[in-house]
Amino acid sequence: MSIPLAAPPLDPRRWKALIFIGLAQLMVVLDGTIVNIALPSAQQDLHISDANRQWVVTAYALAFGGLLLFGGRIADRWGRKYAFTAGLIGFAAASAIGGAATSTGMLLAARAMQGAFGALLAPAALSLLAVMFTDAKERAKAFGIYGAIAGGGAAIGLILGGLLTEYLNWRWTMFVNIFFAVIAVAGAVLVIREPEGARNRDRLDVPGVLLAGSGLVSLVYAFTRAESDGWSAGVTLGLFAAAAVLLAAFVALQARTKSPLLPLRVVLDRSRGGAYLSLGLAVIGMFGVLLFLTFYLQVVLGYTPVTTGVAFLPMVAGMMIGSTQIAARLMTRVPARLLMTPGLLVAAFGLVLLTGITVDGSYTTTVLPGVFLLGLGLGATFMPAMSLATHGVRPKDAGVASAMVSTSQQVGGAIGTALLNTIATSATTTYIAGHAAAATSPGAAQLMKLNAMVHGFSTAIWWSAGLLALAALVAFALIDARPQTGGAAHTDEDAPPVALMH
Repeated sequence: MSIPLAAPPLDPRRWKALIFIGLAQLMVVLDGTIVNIALPSAQQDLHISDANRQWVVTAYALAFGGLLLFGGRIADRWGRKYAFTAGLIGFAAASAIGGAATSTGMLLAARAMQGAFGALLAPAALSLLAVMFTDAKERAKAFGIYGAIAGGGAAIGLILGGLLTEYLNWRWTMFVNIFFAVIAVAGAVLVIREPEGARNRDRLDVPGVLLAGSGLVSLVYAFTRAESDGWSAGVTLGLFAAAAVLLAAFVALQARTKSPLLPLRVVLDRSRGGAYLSLGLAVIGMFGVLLFLTFYLQVVLGYTPVTTGVAFLPMVAGMMIGSTQIAARLMTRVPARLLMTPGLLVAAFGLVLLTGITVDGSYTTTVLPGVFLLGLGLGATFMPAMSLATHGVRPKDAGVASAMVSTSQQVGGAIGTALLNTIATSATTTYIAGHAAAATSPGAAQLMKLNAMVHGFSTAIWWSAGLLALAALVAFALIDARPQTGGAAHTDEDAPPVALMH
């Protein structure tokens, strides 16, 4: 007769650790949008050509998306605290180089470095939460706070980017990361401890790293080229084909290798796989809407960058309420799918309201309720999805499971930007073709162009709403009907309790 081992005592500094983990996550997430606001100023200052402008965003996305699984496995193998600290230091150094950039090449290299170190930092941060918070109620609260940061960080980036660009200089959208990183590194050294028995001592799957990295880079870049060159362009189709071949080879390798980079048990679990898929679909819709509303508020309604950022605050507030006051309170009482499904439908309804934008529309009656409901619904969705994605995995796989969360978000963001922008552009072109004859004066022509732009945005937002409804269906159909009972239940494989280490 075996005697069950007693669970280890909870880390008394876990809540302090959450502060610094959340700060690091905020730095990574807001960096995806803060640079977008500063890009026009940076382009003018460094004389970046229009052809190279997109690489300021793409260089970050390719490095981040391509190295996420590798970063997650590094965290599992060499320690999440060390990976977290190294990621912060590297991200800060890359940000300093980017802020001091004197040429296009220097800025692009810095952005690629940010993406690479972000790919190490993001899975380490989430997996630290997964192994430090094992009590069900505490896990719900911790992931509620983390989910609000992860969801609202993009909108916060718009606000901060506008403030820094308008009142200081575009370079401060880079330099600000140094302050975040210094605080988070100090907290990591002084406060964070991770369970000692949670590391993965298996050898590193180098072929898997190469196949997964090159496959994900090809996939993300394919969507980038689809946006600029068209979906039927030879380069676009070639990149999609390469991504399909490389990722298929990666899956085949993972199925037979003894020490896989991504154990298939992590993604083949029905609930976990459903969480990854529904999260990715939700991000597709969210990223597109942020892009379109930014243009709508600035170009059509004439808002300044700062005012545009402030206009997204109701979305951030909605996310915090949905994540910390709804999902965190209910996650241990009801199944995740009964949080995610209604949450996604509420977010979809918020998007339906946003399809009512017009050239002379009102922020108060259309945009405000739409973005608030979008944030509320996504807040109630992201938190249980992130918790579920790392729930029940072996402790040694927490890093790579966390990396899959970021991968689904990164790929979803690339798809959302390319696909929805294509839909919006096509709808705008069709509108202009049908109304150009009626624009008989310069004023009428300008009004027609604005109406065409808004029509394109509205059409793409309808598609976003449909994608969120599809995500709700996926969540309801695939995710298990049982509530999460705690962070220490290992459904993949029973594992002994672990002790804390510095």
